[in-house]
Amino acid sequence: MLSYQHAYHAGNFADVHKHLTLFATIEYLLRKASPVTYIDTHAGRGFYPLSSEETQRLKEYRDGVWPLWEAAQSVSDPLLCSWLDALSRAQRHPDALTHYPGSPWWISQALRAKERLYGFELHPGEHQHLDDQALAQGVVRIHGDGLQGLCQRLPVATPRVCVLIDPSYERKDEYQVVADTLSVALAKARHAVVLIWYPLLPANNHKVLLEALERSGIRKIWRSELCLRAAEIHERGMYGSGMLVVNPPWGLDERLAGAMAQLTPLLGRQSRYRASWLVGE
Repeated sequence: MLSYQHAYHAGNFADVHKHLTLFATIEYLLRKASPVTYIDTHAGRGFYPLSSEETQRLKEYRDGVWPLWEAAQSVSDPLLCSWLDALSRAQRHPDALTHYPGSPWWISQALRAKERLYGFELHPGEHQHLDDQALAQGVVRIHGDGLQGLCQRLPVATPRVCVLIDPSYERKDEYQVVADTLSVALAKARHAVVLIWYPLLPANNHKVLLEALERSGIRKIWRSELCLRAAEIHERGMYGSGMLVVNPPWGLDERLAGAMAQLTPLLGRQSRYRASWLVGE
């Protein structure tokens, strides 16, 4: 199925949760000199004008990045401040929020010499958009299935590898496919830092992924969830965003907790953040 286009959802609260987690993880990886290979299995377009027809149809950024941007002057958390500074560099004019950068942009800004980002995108139209983006050197754009590509590309030549797995989950079997892919990937690169995003929907389809990983024997899986509101069984649509980090950097949980303490009140009175180990050491 190749119908999903992230432009309709660019800059929503799930993007903020996902990219803040990614940003914090990369900051930790940059503390060491040894190079990192990055793999983004579902890269999307890489860059999203908020004025585009698709993004303006739902305007989900108004419940995501927009309130954080508007409150930037009052933000004091170090992680949020660094993230907002990076976001401002993605704008045509630093004082105006006109674009939201996707994961290829966030990763590419951190690339050092001898480091590469392999960005996979299967949708032909989305890949063409990605191919047209002016990203940093070291970005390799690949038109293909990212989950298959991840398993084929591992192990990598660099001492470290960081992977972002971010499917649309339009097919219900994708939850199990992601769990199976992770097992294969870690068998080839057991020290890989892997970030997995999943949606929180009233149907609770994400439990297939979580339960499969709990049975998998994989250790050190940290879980965080950002919810805009409580789940309503008769409601449609995503009420929350989930992130898993396998082999998380030390201190990641504390840095994100501090950032979320300032972020969640900006998203509405019902918003909640929670984090814990899905599987410990």
